[in-house]
Amino acid sequence: MPLGTTIAFLGAGNMAEALVKGLLRAGIAAPAEILCADRLAERGRELVERHGIRFTTSNLEAAREAGIVVLSVKPQVMDRLLDEVGPALDPGKLVISIAAGVPIAAIERKVGHGVRIVRTMPNTPALVGAGATALSPGEHATEADLAQARALFEAVGTVTVVEEPLLDAVTGLSGSGPAYVFLIIEALADGGVKAGLARKQAQDLAAQTVMGAARLLLETGEHPGRLKDQVTSPGGTAIAGLHTLEAGGLRTTLMDAVEAATDRSRELGRRFLDAERPPRRTH
Repeated sequence: MPLGTTIAFLGAGNMAEALVKGLLRAGIAAPAEILCADRLAERGRELVERHGIRFTTSNLEAAREAGIVVLSVKPQVMDRLLDEVGPALDPGKLVISIAAGVPIAAIERKVGHGVRIVRTMPNTPALVGAGATALSPGEHATEADLAQARALFEAVGTVTVVEEPLLDAVTGLSGSGPAYVFLIIEALADGGVKAGLARKQAQDLAAQTVMGAARLLLETGEHPGRLKDQVTSPGGTAIAGLHTLEAGGLRTTLMDAVEAATDRSRELGRRFLDAERPPRRTH
């Protein structure tokens, strides 16, 4: 479904480029309908050469022209970006934020009440078209806005819709999750090397095993415990390995990791809101 409007990415980092590639690959937008903004002109030349899109060094110029504005900067520069482009973000535009930990309320305070906002939490596998993104619509976002946001992120993976408070849990699970999985893959590869495999062989086997197991789970719809049991024969190798993992507390450690990352996301969101609150007047 073509979006039929100019899409501006304010911030042209890796995630923005992943979305650009996905939009073009899926035919959702033509190169002329995509406008990236970044302070680095060299980055613009790279994107124009690779994808044939348009580029500007002016965030304000891009925001004024677009019907959909994607805030694709790091959270620590969001405040400055909104100060710059706020006058151009009127209720006629759809604003999509991919900045982790920046609440919709904080964006509204900068750009004004009534702006249509969808806050998202994508993850880095979007770079290879295998992302997992959660969306949360703001008070003024319409069903059509949500459909457009879904189309954008479905171009780089799967999409789910959640209430905004649950985006912190999404951040702790799928947003931060690739880091946990990379660590697991590295550890599995180290185990293979310890057992005698060459490093490259061990890493390739570990990565393919994780990818294959995830694909098997998604395509069969089976409970992971049932799939685990299918691999685990009485007195076999898998149960010996699983016993070691349970003794080492792997299950609890991963649950704690998701909880810790979720708590950190909530803390960052509170800090952003506190920084936006005007100081109390004293008499």
